[in-house]
Amino acid sequence: MEQAQTKKSPLWWVPSAYFAMGLPLILINLVAPLMFNDFGISDAQVAFWTSLLILPWSLKPFWSPLMEMYKTKKFFVVTTQLVSGISLAIIAMALPLPNFFPYVVAIMTVLAFSGATHDIALDGVYITELDKTQQAQFVGWQGAFYNLAKVTAMGGLVYLAGVLENKLGVLYAWVIIMLLCGLLLTVLGLYHWRVLPTGGAEAKQHGTMGETMRETWGVIVQFFQKKYIWIYIAWIVFYRFTEGLVIKIVPLFLKADTAVQGLGLTKDEIGLYYGTFGVVAFIVGSILGGYFISWRGLKKAIFPLCCIFNIPFVVYAMLALYQPESAFLVCGAIVFEYFSYGFGFVGLTLFIMQQVAPGKHQMAHYAFGSALANLGVMLPGMISGVISDAIGYEKFFLWALVSAIPAFVLTWFLPFTYPDPQENK
Repeated sequence: MEQAQTKKSPLWWVPSAYFAMGLPLILINLVAPLMFNDFGISDAQVAFWTSLLILPWSLKPFWSPLMEMYKTKKFFVVTTQLVSGISLAIIAMALPLPNFFPYVVAIMTVLAFSGATHDIALDGVYITELDKTQQAQFVGWQGAFYNLAKVTAMGGLVYLAGVLENKLGVLYAWVIIMLLCGLLLTVLGLYHWRVLPTGGAEAKQHGTMGETMRETWGVIVQFFQKKYIWIYIAWIVFYRFTEGLVIKIVPLFLKADTAVQGLGLTKDEIGLYYGTFGVVAFIVGSILGGYFISWRGLKKAIFPLCCIFNIPFVVYAMLALYQPESAFLVCGAIVFEYFSYGFGFVGLTLFIMQQVAPGKHQMAHYAFGSALANLGVMLPGMISGVISDAIGYEKFFLWALVSAIPAFVLTWFLPFTYPDPQENK
């Protein structure tokens, strides 16, 4: 009865499930750097380890076929939400330990693999349970609540951490934040155990592990045999290269003292500017970027989108150079960059969907394309802290802008395998 109700109204599970999808990645990618920095971990270590921890989101296509061999997609969604919740609770308990950092990184590795596995299973439920009309109808809810996880984590939770720090100190502030996140994911797991559709019948009969691996290898080989694929891979990686460099450093830069070229913002200010207004601007930019592509067509829009995506990172170089004290200027710069980031990001998503993925294994090849996009963030993120420590924030952001040049060159000469539907209009 519950499942039939869920099928009639995906609003019972789409918003909450995609909120749960976004939370582990945001906690590792954006919140953890602030937490580790509060405990005196160097920028280089923070950037390296939190970048390496997002590797499972780049590798997830390689174990996705194995998940088809056992249980239901719902089983993996619920299980990974509970595992993620328990992992966050263990992180909270590990923080007071004298040498907590390696233990927390180890537990976050479990959280990362759990989160990446959750993504595979939930996307499977979405595709299986909803017809094409419903998929289009609820994709807005999907994206909105995935990004709401960013607002909650970088806005509400970071703001709350700042408030708690003033009353309880740094340690207990972050212990409470991690416990709250763990409780939230555990409650969501129990909720989805009740309302989430199965995503297909329980797997019972399958080929051998060898047959599954051979089939998986065939899908991989066909991906690398696609026309222009190496140009596409280079373009996907470099499109987000500058983002990958700055994403770990920006929160640290905003928090750093003005004496070391930072802005000296408090955590509650960062939560308000960067995690709330910025993410709202990202959502608005994403919606308008979609309309821009539908008006211009992807082929004509792709280079302007690349410019809109990369050029606004100049705001951080300007902030490091002038170190303004005006809250309006700082918040406005962050909002402008995030709006532009959302506006330009849709070009990458749609290009992977329309030019890289089409073919016999469209869903798997889309997963490979999106995994490469994650890799384009992870690799530069791993070295960003070392560079920032060596040359300072001002020169670092200037260097990041120079690193965007390959993206502009590749986008200008980017070939299209399939015709753009807008060309015939």
